[in-house]
Amino acid sequence: MAIQLKDLLDARVDELRKDTRGEPMPEPPSMSSGNPERCAVSLYSSAGDLVTAGDGDEAFTIQSISKAMTYAMALQEHGHEEVHRHVDVEPSGEAYHVIAVDDVSGKPDNPMVNTGALVVHSLVPGADADERFAVTLETMSRMAGRQLAMDEDVYREEMASTHRNLAIAHLLRAKDILQVDPHEVVDGYTRQCSVLVTVEDLATMAGTLAAGGVQPTTGERVFSQEVVRQVLSVMLTCGMYDDAGDWVSGVGIPAKSGVAGGILAVAPGRLGIGAWSPRLDDHGTSVRGRELVRGLAQKLELHLLDGRPATKLDWDARESVD
Repeated sequence: MAIQLKDLLDARVDELRKDTRGEPMPEPPSMSSGNPERCAVSLYSSAGDLVTAGDGDEAFTIQSISKAMTYAMALQEHGHEEVHRHVDVEPSGEAYHVIAVDDVSGKPDNPMVNTGALVVHSLVPGADADERFAVTLETMSRMAGRQLAMDEDVYREEMASTHRNLAIAHLLRAKDILQVDPHEVVDGYTRQCSVLVTVEDLATMAGTLAAGGVQPTTGERVFSQEVVRQVLSVMLTCGMYDDAGDWVSGVGIPAKSGVAGGILAVAPGRLGIGAWSPRLDDHGTSVRGRELVRGLAQKLELHLLDGRPATKLDWDARESVD
């Protein structure tokens, strides 16, 4: 029996609220406060439809999802060759906050772990942390189609306890991979992670990547097609950290997670997905968010390696789902 997609999403969110596996990120307190049973999902289709279920109005910090955006910004500014003189594109098989670089090249493994993300942030245009963050916030706002803002409380609390990222930044500076002051880079990176979004923002940002860099609401080209292809390639292989292999085989679309419980996923040429719920698994990924994206990938036949015929490639929110 065919049902509307909105009904499907509503039912799935209600079902997943019963899943109490995992715990919210305990620190900082302002990020971990609130009801851990909150759950939401949003889809932005290539037809221009936005469909949301659950706690879609709730805002949360973007955290590591921002790494995909700054990577795209660095590529757009400097080009592939220059960016990859500083950071590699290989899956690390390690947790996101590992304090290590490649033994041979001396570079971070990829832009999605913190070592690579700090280097990438230093490549964002701007003379200092203030300018780099201003450019980052403006670009993310263009992708979301509205003006975004930073959560000052989360920023201050994370800066007060960001010893691990400072250690990573000093390691990178000692190896001459990082060319700017470590404290300045960590400050700017923490700001980018503290930007507030909703699942609709994530879906719209994902929709921008799904459309090859064109913002689906405004029609503005934010990134080139070549930049988006590179970003999505690295998201597919590295975006889910040490769980990337299971994600590719079980879900099969590029994605990036954040420890506030958000997930941004992209079906290239088709749709963008934003999912959120605070309970995290051992990899720092939202338990419910993961299941929401996995279920949609299966229901809408999104896996990149399924080889579906062309008639399967378009989805419209006004159509029913079998």
